[in-house]
Amino acid sequence: MDTEWALAREVRTRPLLHALIIAVVAYLLGSIPFGYLLVRIFRGEDVRHTGSGNIGATNVARTGSKGLAITTLLLDALKGYVAVAHAFFFAGHHPTEVPDWGAHSVYQLAALAGLCAIVGHMFPLWLRFKGGKGVATAVGAFLGIAPAAVAISLLLFVAIVAITRYVSLGSMVGSAVFPIAAWWLNPETRSPTVFALMSASSLLIIIRHKDNIRRLMAGNENRLGGGKTSAA
Repeated sequence: MDTEWALAREVRTRPLLHALIIAVVAYLLGSIPFGYLLVRIFRGEDVRHTGSGNIGATNVARTGSKGLAITTLLLDALKGYVAVAHAFFFAGHHPTEVPDWGAHSVYQLAALAGLCAIVGHMFPLWLRFKGGKGVATAVGAFLGIAPAAVAISLLLFVAIVAITRYVSLGSMVGSAVFPIAAWWLNPETRSPTVFALMSASSLLIIIRHKDNIRRLMAGNENRLGGGKTSAA
């Protein structure tokens, strides 16, 4: 009886352990500070001492190297995508080891991995938990889950930046719209848990833009290709 109980407990807990491992791996992938590493390696500088002190592509561009900024953008997106792809890969090869969280369990696991990758970028272990805002990592992560919704968010981002030249505003609006667009356009994500995980990711991105929100409200946020606006 004790042996049967132990086996039953292992069957129940093993999928949860694997989910935890996937979450940790996603966090560690997300926490790779590509912007910091590229600027340090190729320019011998600390990007955290430039502009906003952020390790993302926008601040890397302020070092004067557009090439490094583009590379940072692509690598930050790639680490998010790889984190989610790893979750799908595991679920595809070990379907019985995926936690039974109801409908769309695989997508719930993938959305968890995406959230953890974004958290890793925002709070990287290697830089004393001071990282970026997670936009590029979120794009990469959720491109593997809800590509149509990502396309809608990117279109909104481009339109808002083109009209206002506020990258921060475009990022926040695109992030806010994404979970709703995913629910509407990607049926496999129509799970309360997936929606909650995606919404948590979007909310974190918006919260990380708190300084930009203050500057927008004060009328002195930086515009793309220009300086600050004058206060209204």
